[in-house]
Amino acid sequence: MDISSATQEKGTVLSVSGRVDTATAPALEQAINREIDLGHRKILLNFSGVNYISSGGLRVLLAAAKKLKNPDDRFGLSNLNPEVLKILKLAGFTSIFSIYPSEGEALAGW
Repeated sequence: MDISSATQEKGTVLSVSGRVDTATAPALEQAINREIDLGHRKILLNFSGVNYISSGGLRVLLAAAKKLKNPDDRFGLSNLNPEVLKILKLAGFTSIFSIYPSEGEALAGW
């Protein structure tokens, strides 16, 4: 799994590619926590390169959403491929996370 970070005017985008599974989820959690520790409270995960997410990955997303729950905070997912979206729907997470078709649409609303 690869993660790149880009801080923009309206928030920080973490672009993730590869599988988010039990082996790689801790790296994603560290990347998200690093951004939060830097004071970045608006985080978008661009999942355009993610083709699989496991329960370990879902746990990381849930933990991040819990940390970013203040009124001015934002946490969202964009560019989900159909398989990842299907997993999120089956887990009931589509009502927990803000999901956007594209990075631009997410940041425009922030």
